[in-house]
Parts: sequence; C-alpha cells; structure tokens
Amino acid sequence: METESEPYVRLATLRQLHQVVADLNTARSLADTLQTVADGIVAGLGYELACVNLVRPDGDLVVAAFAGNTAAEALITGRVGSRASWERRLGMGEAWGELRFIPHTEGWVLLEDDVPQWYTEGPEPRFEDEWHPQDRLYAPMYASGGGRELLGVISVDKPRNGRRPGAWGQEALQMYASQSAIAISNARLRANMQRALVRLEREQQALRASEESFRQAFEYAPSGMAIAEMGGDQHGRLLRTNDALCRLLGRPASAMRRYSFSDLVHPEDIGTLLRTSAEGGRAELRLGRRDGTYLWVSLRNSVVADTADGPRFLLTHVEDIEERKRHELQLAHRASHDALTGLPNNAELRARLSARLCERPQSARQAIGPTLHTRDYQSPYGDGNGFGEYGDNGYGGNGFGDTGYGENGYPPGYEDGGEGKPRFRADGFDFDTPGSAYDHHVHAVAPALDGEADDGTKGLAVLFCDLDGFKSINDRFGHNTGDAVLIEVARRLTTGVRDGDTVARLGGDEFVVLADGLTAADAADLAVRLRNAIIPPIRVDGRAVRVGASFGIGWAVCGMSVEEVLQSADQRMYIEKRSRAKVHRRAG
Repeated sequence: METESEPYVRLATLRQLHQVVADLNTARSLADTLQTVADGIVAGLGYELACVNLVRPDGDLVVAAFAGNTAAEALITGRVGSRASWERRLGMGEAWGELRFIPHTEGWVLLEDDVPQWYTEGPEPRFEDEWHPQDRLYAPMYASGGGRELLGVISVDKPRNGRRPGAWGQEALQMYASQSAIAISNARLRANMQRALVRLEREQQALRASEESFRQAFEYAPSGMAIAEMGGDQHGRLLRTNDALCRLLGRPASAMRRYSFSDLVHPEDIGTLLRTSAEGGRAELRLGRRDGTYLWVSLRNSVVADTADGPRFLLTHVEDIEERKRHELQLAHRASHDALTGLPNNAELRARLSARLCERPQSARQAIGPTLHTRDYQSPYGDGNGFGEYGDNGYGGNGFGDTGYGENGYPPGYEDGGEGKPRFRADGFDFDTPGSAYDHHVHAVAPALDGEADDGTKGLAVLFCDLDGFKSINDRFGHNTGDAVLIEVARRLTTGVRDGDTVARLGGDEFVVLADGLTAADAADLAVRLRNAIIPPIRVDGRAVRVGASFGIGWAVCGMSVEEVLQSADQRMYIEKRSRAKVHRRAG
C-alpha cells in the first residue's frame, strides 16, 4: 500500500528526471551527451555509480562515460568489451521490462569475461530486496524505429537507498534510457551534419581551386590540350584548344573551333581516332598541319562525365611524337640486330626460323625424327663413312653417307607425290594435299641426304659457322682486333649469300646462315664458297690475320623445334671440326 509521502517522493524524482532529460537536449556534442547521460543517472535517479557503454562501428562496446567515482572513471573509461560478452549478459538474469537484472547469485559467472566493470564492496544483504555489491542492472538503449538497433547499454550500481529499484524506479530508469537513446541519436545526427557541412565547404573550396588550377594547366600546358564535344551531331567538334596545340598544328584558335579531330586526322588513321573517341584511352596517329604536312602525335582522351546526363566532353592531350617515331625504327633494329656486326641477332634468327616451322602431329615428328634429328649424323662432305680426304679447297668429293632413307629416295614417312615431289603422310594426315588440315602452310622439308641421289627437293638450309683460330687472335692482338675480324667476316658472309638469305650472329664467333630453296648439293656448295670467302687474310691495323671456318649443315623441317634445328646444324659443325682436325694431324 502506498504511503502518504510516496507520491511526493515520486513527484520530486519526476522533476529531477525532467531536468536531467532537458539537460540531455542541450548537450553540444556526442561526448557531452554521453557524459550528461551518466551524470543524470547519478543526479536524478538515485544511483551512486553510472556507466555508459557505447556500441562501436565494429559491434563491440566501449566505456564512453562514467559518473560517481573518479577512480573508477580513470580506470575503465575507454576500455572495450566484446559484443559476445555483452549479449551473454543481456541474455541472463531477470527481465524487468527492457531492463536486465543479474543478481549476485548468477553474476559470479561474469567475473572473468572481458566487459570492463567496477567492483563495489559492502555487507551481505540482510533482507530480500537489499542491493548486493555484486548485483548488476543494465538498461539497453535502442534506436527509434522497428529495427531495434542497439546503441549502447547503461549500467548502474549502488542505489542510495540500498534497495533494488521497485516498479517506479525501474520505469524511471527505462524511460531515462529511452530518452538517452534519442539524445544520442540526435547528437550523432548533428555530428554527422556538421562533418558533412565541413566536408562540403572543403569540397567547394577544393573545386574552386581545382577549376582555377585546371584553367591554368590547360592554358599554359607545354603540350597540346583540347576539349571536344562527345555525342550528338557535333561529336568531336573542338570547343577549346590551348596555345600549344595551335602552335603544333600551325592553326589559330579561332580556326581550330571550326574543326573536329576527324577533320584533321590522316585518312588512314580515322578508324583509330573513332575507337579512341568512343572509348577514351590512348592512340598514336597523324594530324594535319596548316601547311599540308602530317605530324605524328600521341592522343590521350579522358571522358568528362556529368552525373545526370552521362558523358558529355572529351578532354584530349596531344603530344608531339614525331621524333620518337623516327627513333622507334632505330630501336627496333637495335633490339633485333647485333650491335657489333649489324647482323640479325640470336632472337631475330629464332623468330625468322620459327616463322617457317609448324608443329606437326606427334606421329609426324616420330616419322621424321630418327632421320632428321635423333640419329648420328653423317657428314655431307666426303665419302659415306663420314668425311673424305680434303682436296685443294679443303673438301673432298660430293658423296653422302648412309642416312636410313628408303628405296624411293625419300625420308621415312614420305612418298612420291608426283612430278618428282615428295609428299608426307602420317596417321591419316596428308600434309601436302590441298584441303588437308595443313594446306594453309607450305611445309619445310629436308632434301635427300648422305649418299642418296639428288632428287631435286629443295629445303631451308641452316648453315652453322664457327670460326677456327679466332680465340688466338683475340688473345694475341686484343679484343679490338677480334672485333674488326668479326665485322669483316660478317661482311664476307653477307656478300656471299643471296638477297633474302639471312646471315645472323649468335654470339662470340658463331654465325648462322638461313638459305631457303636449296638442294643438298646447293647447300654444300654454299658452305664451300663461304668458307673460301673467310679464309683470305684480314688486314687490321697494318697486320694480316687469318681465320678459318667450320660449317655444319642442318635442315629446318616442320615438326622440329627451333632449338632442334640449331642443335642439328651445331652437331654437324662439330663433327666437321673434329674430322678436319684429324685430317690435319694425319697430314702433319
């Protein structure tokens, strides 16, 4: 039964609560609001300690405000409790409406979790509703709306009357928590609005500064700049050009506004321009000058978009690359040619050789492999046993040794295709018949070798050349003399081949000659001519030096890799080098 004085106590509490709520609405910032919440509980609701735990963006709760005890405030303010621990607490104990009360009989299980808390001391309760030092009372704060988003939790301790709050005290705390949630939400909205206003002002200042910077950068840029329309009937029409672009094309700004880039571009580059204009990006093309000449430029387009209407303008940067274009040919030549001799280098040789070869099916490789690049090679010079005696020019007869070719005079896997031309067949593939899987490619094949009658088959000969005695010249006379010898050898090799043949330097004193359309006899004759061209003395700095040369002849055959082709010719060259060394020893 309500006592006579209790309504007056409630009225006084309500007045205090009203004042506390009014103070919430006058806080200037979120931090002030949170502290006002904690202070209001101590001042208006009759608790000695109050703590406000605020939900962070990551979901954990941080102690954002504390009131009632400065030592406790210094100890736990700013500390964080995990969301899992808080959810465990809010699921325990007794539900008093929105409040959650955990009596000391259950609260002992929470002593070891990570939620920051202040432990109070006091005597054991003497009656049923007396407050125990380890009792816990929490008031969750939810955002307004149907989502019930948790904003934070108010925890209170040590009621001044020493008793657990009754129905009126519970209602007051719950109402205060609800008002605090509204105040916190409003404080956050105000803070967000203030930050947005500050950000907007900064963005406007930056935009004004950016516009001025763009104007100056556009007008005074050392390279050409233009703004053109994008879309519609006037697509590409120049709206604005800077002085650098006008000077570059020799046209005044007033005249430039009558043109679009499509009016100025070289006819062959119009497709490149249209692709670049439609997609943005970069292109290299030629623009016409007032005097009728064309200038190579690099065009970089950026789309200036409008959020409402979509792309509207093209910002184009025009750079003169005429000089670079001239240098590109020189650089391309340097990348693919030897710096000392000017001959194609190793990479260029492999590229040219690879362009002539295709990958036959494995069955085709097996058919030609034992004959062309896996057996022990016989020399194309001398008798059938390897090398014959050398004549006046250092070479023997034109006989060829046993190669494993069949009775028809063609390599294994080949047959007579008519008119004396071989045709290759393997596993149902006819590589030389129109309409077959490979009729788009003229296969490189090897002519009859080593003792077989020359059937007139022509192939792509690969002559591997290694200089004899070059190291001693380098060691005795120095690298300058050696370089001069290599340059002269390169000249003699180039002079000794046909137009269209390739003479390449692999490195050191190794050279390779690619000569297409040769029979076996043609290739042997070419090797002799080139060796004889190298043998004569080379005069360097008033002295005459001599080098010899060993040649190995291989054949580029489809189904072989570039590496296999070069290794084949290399092996033949070393066989010749060793054989010639034996001949010289016998002669000595």
